[in-house]
Amino acid sequence: MCADSPDVSGLDLSRPAAGHRPFKARLVSFDGRLFEAVATRHWPGADRVLPRLSRSANHGVLWFAAAAGIAATRTPRARRAAVRGVASLALASATINTLGKRSVRRARPLLDSVPLIRQLKRQPITTSFPSGHAASAAAFATGVALESRAWGAAVAPLATAVAVSRVYTGAHFPSDVLVGGALGAGAAFAVRGLVPTRAQLAPPGRPRVTAPALPGGAGLVLVTNSGAGTPQRVKALRDALPEAEVVVAEPADVGAELEKAAARATVLGVCGGDGTVNAAARVALHHGLPLAVLPGGTLNHFAYDLGVEDARDLAGAVEAGDAVAVDVGRFTADGSKSGEPKEGYFLNTFSLGVYPELVRQREHWSPRIGGKPASVLAALKVLRSDEHPLTAQFRGKDRALWLLFAGNCTYHRPGLTPGRRLDLADGLLDVRIVHGGRRPGARLLAAALTGPEVRSPAQAAARLPRLRVDGLGEGTAVAFDGEVTHVEGSLLIDKLPEALTVYRPLTGVR
Repeated sequence: MCADSPDVSGLDLSRPAAGHRPFKARLVSFDGRLFEAVATRHWPGADRVLPRLSRSANHGVLWFAAAAGIAATRTPRARRAAVRGVASLALASATINTLGKRSVRRARPLLDSVPLIRQLKRQPITTSFPSGHAASAAAFATGVALESRAWGAAVAPLATAVAVSRVYTGAHFPSDVLVGGALGAGAAFAVRGLVPTRAQLAPPGRPRVTAPALPGGAGLVLVTNSGAGTPQRVKALRDALPEAEVVVAEPADVGAELEKAAARATVLGVCGGDGTVNAAARVALHHGLPLAVLPGGTLNHFAYDLGVEDARDLAGAVEAGDAVAVDVGRFTADGSKSGEPKEGYFLNTFSLGVYPELVRQREHWSPRIGGKPASVLAALKVLRSDEHPLTAQFRGKDRALWLLFAGNCTYHRPGLTPGRRLDLADGLLDVRIVHGGRRPGARLLAAALTGPEVRSPAQAAARLPRLRVDGLGEGTAVAFDGEVTHVEGSLLIDKLPEALTVYRPLTGVR
C-alpha cells in the first residue's frame, strides 16, 4: 500500500455511508422515528378516547352508524351524501383488502414503546400497509363531502381522529395511514366518476326568463298543504323570506286557497307533494303568474329536478329573480261521462295501465304505514295481480299493453318511471310501453331493470312531441303527477312548450 493512501481497513464497505443511504431506507427510517415520536408522546384524554374510537371503526361500524344518522335528517342532499359515503367506503375496503395488503407484506410496528393503556385489546393480524381503517375513514368522509360540503366538514374531524388513532394505538406506521387515506379519497372520486353527483348533473338553466325579484319575499304568497307534514320547511322559508305570506290549507281546500292567493300575489308559491304542485301549476298557468315551488311531499320529482331542495335554494332564487321557462305536459280525452272533453296537465308523468292502480293502492296505504312502505306494498300487489292487459288503438291497430308511461321531458335513468331529468324544456314526451302478454309481473320487472334502451317484444320506448291513443274503454284509469282520474274514447297527450315560469337557483349555471 502506498504511504499516502488512506487507511480504509476500519470501514465497512458493504454499506453506503449514512449520507448516501437509498431514499427508501431514509423514508423507512423517518417513518419509524415518527412512529416512535407519536408512541412516546402523551396527549391529554387521548388514551381513553382514541383506542375506543379505533375499535368502533372496525368493519365500518362507525361509518354505517354515521351514515344512518346523516340520512335520518331526511333531506335529499343528506341521504345522497350518506349513500355516496357508504359506496365509497365499500370500494375502498374491497380494494385495500384484495389488492393493497396482498401487494406489500409489511409487518406491524413493535409495541415496546406504546403504553399498554393505548394498545388495542385485540391486535390486528393482517399486514400493516396500507391502513384499511384510514382508507375507510377517508373514503367515507370524501364521499360525503363530494355530495354535501356541510356534512363533509362535520365528518372530517371524526375521520381524521380515526386515522390518527391507528398510529397512536400502535396498529400502523404513519405512512400506512397516509397511503390508506389517499387510496380512500381516490375511491370516493372513482365512485363519483361512475355515478356523478347532483352538482355535476345540474339541470341546464335555460331558457332563462324575466321574473320579479322579491327582496325578503315581498309579493310571494305561498300555499302549503297541511297534510304534507312540512312545518320545518315552512318555518325555514319564513326565516329566509320574512316578507312572504304563507297560507296553511287543509288538503281539501288547497285548490280554493291557491285561487285566492293568485288574486293578490305577484308570485304564486306552493309547498307540498307533486299533486299539490300540479294544482298550483294549473292556477299559475291560468293567471299568468310565476311559480315558486318548495318541496314538501314524499317524492318531489319536479322541485328536485329544478334544483330546489330546501328553503335556502328557493329563497335565493326568489330574491335574485332567477327563473326559467319549463314545459307542461297536457292530456285531452274526447269522451267522458259528462260528454265534455276532459283536459289535464302534468309536470312529471302521465300513465295508464297498471300504474294508476299502483297509485291508488299507494294512496290507500300511505296514511297507515307511510309513503315509502306504501309504495313497496302497492308495487307488490300490482305485480301479483291477475288483471287483464289494457286494450287500446295506436294508428288504427288494437294493442294490448300493461303500461303506457309518458314523461314530461326526457328522463336519464333506466326504468319505467325513472327519477331524473336534466332538461325541463326539451319539447318531448318520454314514452315507454310494456306490451300485454303473459306474466305481467315479469314483464314489468324486466322493463324496469333493463330500461328504455333495450328493445324487446315486451317493451318499447320513443321520444315524441305528441301521442294519440284511441279505443279506450269506459272508466279507463289514468294517473298524472300522483293523481288519478278516468277517461274513455280517444286520448291526446302533448306538450305546452316553455309555458310555465318557475323559480330555480341559477348561481354558477352557464
